[in-house]
Amino acid sequence: MATIKEIKEELATISDLADERWAMFEADSRAGVQSAIRQRRKTIQAVIAEEERLENMLRYEKELYSKGYEAIAGIDEVGRGPLAGPVVTACVILPKNCKITGLNDSKKIPKSKHETIYQAVLEAALSVGIGIVDQETIDQVNIYEATKIGMLAAIHNLKGEVMRPDYLLIDAMKLETQIPQQSIIKGDANSLSIAAASIVAKVTRDRIMADYDRQFPGYGFAQNAGYGTAEHLEGLKRYGVTPIHRKTFEPIKGILKSQQQ
Repeated sequence: MATIKEIKEELATISDLADERWAMFEADSRAGVQSAIRQRRKTIQAVIAEEERLENMLRYEKELYSKGYEAIAGIDEVGRGPLAGPVVTACVILPKNCKITGLNDSKKIPKSKHETIYQAVLEAALSVGIGIVDQETIDQVNIYEATKIGMLAAIHNLKGEVMRPDYLLIDAMKLETQIPQQSIIKGDANSLSIAAASIVAKVTRDRIMADYDRQFPGYGFAQNAGYGTAEHLEGLKRYGVTPIHRKTFEPIKGILKSQQQ
């Protein structure tokens, strides 16, 4: 009779829930074998579910592939809501039918996995472009217009094998460009290309805010990325407004106004 260790090793070679060997293993009444069977089935089911999720997130891209488009760029932004720092945009062109395990809307990816998936995207992508629009521009033109500026900059800044996309999938925005485009509501959760742009923009902006945290300690920028957390608001009370704060955003606007009176 095979040892439980030997059975576990053979179970590890099974990747199909319809494999004929399951029946043989299930006839073994040992608790260790039954536990190993349950664990292996769970692992396979998780792989299948992930494959189905990724396939579903490629539906927009596949429709465009069928129409002859090849260089499909996903575009997304991070940082429209914070009180400080830039809005960061990314444009990512993935190879045809590319699937990256764990890739999703960056808000749904555990923080501990951001860097890993970010690196996976960079390694797989045909091209990546970044757009960074600072707080001064945000204050001048408003956050919506600043986001559009950033997205156009990200397209312009593409580096890699493909310098110009032939179609744009954009998260809930429309851009003034001659490149054909589609705006997708919650695009970062529905398109792999946009999800790829989402994680690139997220990691890029988090790094920027971590640098600002060293320049302006006391606001918690490395942890809150400039959003209005309790620590950030307390920092504003204690240390005042920094050069990276958005002067047209409340409570910054109110603080500055009170100082002028």
